[in-house]
Amino acid sequence: ALEEAYLSGKVKSIGVSNFDQKDLQNIFDHCDVKPMVNQFVYHIGRTNEELLAFCKDHEILVEGYSPIATGRLLDNDAVKTIAEAYGKSIPQLSIRYLLQKDILPLPKSVHEKYISDNAKVDFEISEEDMKKLDALQA
Repeated sequence: ALEEAYLSGKVKSIGVSNFDQKDLQNIFDHCDVKPMVNQFVYHIGRTNEELLAFCKDHEILVEGYSPIATGRLLDNDAVKTIAEAYGKSIPQLSIRYLLQKDILPLPKSVHEKYISDNAKVDFEISEEDMKKLDALQA
């Protein structure tokens, strides 16, 4: 049904959520139009480089939800130290982290100030700090 909607122009893309490599391969084996987006949890301390690479190899945009680990990163001293070094908040650092990994972040907030602050990610995390963040465990 999604393929029909896409081919008729009713929808602009097809997305899936929480699909791993096996799930995606199953779709590839049985579809004419592959998904364009795969949304799954991805944040500092919880990465999935194998799935990320698989999606990139198949030209599937990764949308990472829960970029601040449903708030758990707010109490992480290592993340806080790096964020402070850039003069940024932990959510800003977390969103920028995903952007630098070519992942579309999906932050969540109902507060206007946080929504506005979340957009202020016009900085770059150094390669050294990215490696530090990659090494963290949540």
